[in-house]
Amino acid sequence: MTMRLLRSISSLSAVAAVALTLATCAPELGQLAQIRKLGTLRVAMTNSVTTYYSRGDRAAGFEYDLAGRFAQDLGLHLTVVPVRTNRDAIEAVRSGRADMAAGLAVSRSRHQQVRFTPIYVRIDLEAVYHVDTAQPQDMRDLSGALAIPSHSALSHALAQQYPHLQFTLPDNSNAEAIMARIARQELHSTIASADLVAMYQRYHPELRKAFTVPDIERRLAWAFRKTDSDGIYNKAIAWLEQARAAGLIRNLRQRYFAHAQRLGFVGGQIFARQVEERLPQWRAIFKQVGTEYGLDWRLLAAVSYQESHWDPAATSPTGVRGLMMLTEDTAAELDVDNRLDPQQSISGGAQYLVNLRARLPASIEEPDRTWLTLAAYNIGFGHLMDARRLLEMRDRDPDQWINVREALTWLTRKSFLDDTAYGYAPGYQAVEYVGNIRAYQDILDWMSGDREGEKPAALADDNDDRDGETASDSEGDNADGEDEPITIDSPAL
Repeated sequence: MTMRLLRSISSLSAVAAVALTLATCAPELGQLAQIRKLGTLRVAMTNSVTTYYSRGDRAAGFEYDLAGRFAQDLGLHLTVVPVRTNRDAIEAVRSGRADMAAGLAVSRSRHQQVRFTPIYVRIDLEAVYHVDTAQPQDMRDLSGALAIPSHSALSHALAQQYPHLQFTLPDNSNAEAIMARIARQELHSTIASADLVAMYQRYHPELRKAFTVPDIERRLAWAFRKTDSDGIYNKAIAWLEQARAAGLIRNLRQRYFAHAQRLGFVGGQIFARQVEERLPQWRAIFKQVGTEYGLDWRLLAAVSYQESHWDPAATSPTGVRGLMMLTEDTAAELDVDNRLDPQQSISGGAQYLVNLRARLPASIEEPDRTWLTLAAYNIGFGHLMDARRLLEMRDRDPDQWINVREALTWLTRKSFLDDTAYGYAPGYQAVEYVGNIRAYQDILDWMSGDREGEKPAALADDNDDRDGETASDSEGDNADGEDEPITIDSPAL
């Protein structure tokens, strides 16, 4: 996937060379001048796991952070114009309600409606089926059994590339609904982007990848109004190329998607069962302690599951014990008298996390700060600082988890140990530890009952690529009018 990404976004370079000249030399006229006068960049985004969603009290998402960085470099605030579908995002741009739309799949019909930047991400498409059915081997095995989101760019691409392929278009369907029906064995198979499949497998572990679809991929770009002047458009092209060259696009994708396939089918099944069977008896304590220490209770619960599988009597061969698996020395430092007492163990673990986070340099921002804290919880603060020092010696940013994750693995290699203060450490284990907890917390965000009756924001459809010529709106669209824009500053900034 990484090599594909690097190849895909290299197509920006040729156009960006021209755009950079135009963007820096041409006078700022038209739309760009208006945007600068208002001081805000309005970006239409769908509420989806790969684009933009809320997590706790902050906004997040790959496209959200990418657009936020663009706005910051222009000296502007980011204003998200939330839309329900990609068709609505295009309409928001065409009507002038948004200055641009982020994370749109490029298609021939959409080129007639908006002006796209060069493609900055290409994502494989994967065939998805239920684990208890026979695995399809190729497109011929899908024909007649395949369900695709209705009125989607994907359906048009499949019809063009595979004219003999037979598939159904369930009314008002989207990727989420189709995958859920496959998990219930009501439908046989579908095709979705690899990122989305990896995310949904955590919530529906019955879903399996059959194969990567040949000759078709999901191509993402930013969209602008055709009638606008070239100022903001050229700025965007040049900035995307600079973001590619600096590794920003790669780093953001690693941040949001590198842990998606962490659990696999068996691990996801076991965790989902334990959420129903074991978590309820400890959930009130996680919430109470989380409130007390200013931590998301789901993070505490995810750490506890990784440590003990929510077994209050858990004991390791090295002597760590309890729900949060505290060592005897750490328990004494935190005034925990009984490590097997659930209340004391969870409170002690929360206090230890808070203490570790407070010791980190102030320059480390969220969410990297939380991930480095988790690594320190597992491997020890000294080893974490060794990894950061190794990065500093190589002029790499030690505040980014994507870099620290690599440096932690160096702690297992003799060639690096002379430059460390604390010597060898099982760095691969710490990387696995953080990745698992991220995956567990994501599942808890969805499975926890706090949002009963509300469609999980991180599961809103990302693959609803409606072209708009004859498409009907999805069920549940707001009949009272357009969504109001909301202004937020990216936590990644």
